[in-house]
Amino acid sequence: MARAYGANAQLLGKFETVYGTPPSGNYIKFPFVSTDLGSEQGLIASDLLGQGRDPSQPIRDVIRVEGNVVVPVDLRNFGHWLKALLGAPTTTGTGPYTHTFASGAASLPSLALEVGMPEVPIFFTEAGVRVNSAQFTFARSGAANATLNCIAQGEADAGVTGGGTPTTASLTRFNQFQASIKKDGVQLGNITGAQLTYSNNLERIETIRSDGKIDGADPTIAALTGNIEVRFADTTLIDAATDNTPLELAFAYTIDADKSLTFTAHEVYLPKPKLAISGPGGVQATFDWQAAKATAPARMLTVVLKNDVASYA
Repeated sequence: MARAYGANAQLLGKFETVYGTPPSGNYIKFPFVSTDLGSEQGLIASDLLGQGRDPSQPIRDVIRVEGNVVVPVDLRNFGHWLKALLGAPTTTGTGPYTHTFASGAASLPSLALEVGMPEVPIFFTEAGVRVNSAQFTFARSGAANATLNCIAQGEADAGVTGGGTPTTASLTRFNQFQASIKKDGVQLGNITGAQLTYSNNLERIETIRSDGKIDGADPTIAALTGNIEVRFADTTLIDAATDNTPLELAFAYTIDADKSLTFTAHEVYLPKPKLAISGPGGVQATFDWQAAKATAPARMLTVVLKNDVASYA
C-alpha cells in the first residue's frame, strides 16, 4: 500500500485569468517548507427535540478553504509570492533586474495552487487563492522563511496532476546571516530579533450559493506591523517613541549588489515600552511598531527584489 510522505509532496501554482478558474498549461513548481492550505467542512449539532435523548444526525456547515503556506525567502521564486501579496511589480534594468512592489493596490491577483501527493496518488487544487498576509522573522541565524496566510474560493481533487510540465527556477535561498535592519538609512545596532507582518485584511464575500463557495476575498485596509527587540544601550528608539516621531525602517537580505530583497516601511511609529530589569544580564526592550502611509513616497511599504528574472508578468 502506497503512503503519502512530505518528502515527495509538491506544490504547483499559476496565476489565474479569471478568479476561481484554474488555468491550463504548465504551472510553476514552488519550493515550500510546509502547508496546511485545504478545505474543511464542519458539522452543526442537531437542535431537534421530541426525538428522544439521543440526538438526530448533524448537518453540514459551510466549506472553508484557507490555511498557511510556509515558503523559503529565495532569490527567484519569492517574487511570485510578492506579486500575490502586493500586486504586479514595476521592473527596470536589463539584467540584473530590479522589481519594485508597492503596497496599496486596489485589486490583487489570484492563483490556483495544487498540492500533490503522487504516492496515493491525489492532487488537491485550490482555486481562487489570494494571499491574506505574510509574516517574516529576522534572527541572528537560520533560514529565512515566510508564513503566508491564504484564502481560497474552493477545492477540487483528482488522481492526476493538472499542472502540466512544471517549470522550476534554480533555488538560491536567503538566510538570516545576510539580514540587516536600518533606521532612516543607518544600520541599527543592538537588535537581537525582529518580526514584520503585512496583511491585506481580506474580506470573504460569503454569499448564499449551492456549492458552498465564497464569491471572493477582497482586500480592505492593509496593515503593516511588527516588533524589534533591542539590547538597551542608548535612547535613540526610546526618544522616537516618546516624541511620537515617525521613522523609516528597512529590513533587507543581501547576497551581493545584484541579489537582494529589501522591505522598507516608510513611516513607522513606535510605542514606548517598559524597560524591565529581571536579573543581572543585559536589559532588553521590545518595540511593537505600526506603520502608516507616508507622504513621499505615498505608500506604506515598498519591496525591492534584485535578481536575474526578467519579468513576473
